[in-house]
Amino acid sequence: MATVKELKATARPKAGKGAARAERRAGRVPAVIYGGNQPPLTISLDDKETRLSIFAGHFLTTIFNIELDGKKHRVIPRDFSLDPVKDFPLHVDFLRLGAGATIRVSIPLHVTGADVSPGVKRGGTVNIVNHAVEVEADADHIPQFIEVDVSKLEINSSVHLADVALPKGVKALRADQTLVTVVPPSGYGEEQKAAAAAPAAGAAAPAAGAAAPAAAKAPAGGDKKK
Repeated sequence: MATVKELKATARPKAGKGAARAERRAGRVPAVIYGGNQPPLTISLDDKETRLSIFAGHFLTTIFNIELDGKKHRVIPRDFSLDPVKDFPLHVDFLRLGAGATIRVSIPLHVTGADVSPGVKRGGTVNIVNHAVEVEADADHIPQFIEVDVSKLEINSSVHLADVALPKGVKALRADQTLVTVVPPSGYGEEQKAAAAAPAAGAAAPAAGAAAPAAAKAPAGGDKKK
């Protein structure tokens, strides 16, 4: 069962930019709760409490019980905006969650095993192609992250979403999605060409050497005719 956090809200009877600015001046964050076949509900949240929730991490994958006028609304954040200069919250959108709800959610990746990857030991670099993946998840089993093990990756090898064991209640939307790959170091392609050319050069050397003795035997045959 997912951990559910609590937030307290007050009703926001007025909508619009002017009303939102007034809420921010009062130290509150405008927000809205929507979905669940119910009308949108405009609310405001305490600025400090909202800021702590956002910057604690995993905000968009955390379920909240928002208490409003003695009633609790089970929701999950779907979007939020921050001031581009001061990073304080400007607005938050919440989605209602009914019992047994399944939603699409973006889950961050947690890469492990890079220190023992044979490709990395040979000079390769772990390249995270997608830092998060969109999945369909049971609202009560939304993982904080998806673990991707790269401990066995060679250079130019990759891990796809289909290769990862997903947690209970989580379904991949694009199983063929590339998550992580080990890219070669600079000059690796030239080294591979040189290594491939070396055996071919070695194989050609004995053939040239074999022709020399055959040429040396020709004069000996001429002496016998004399």
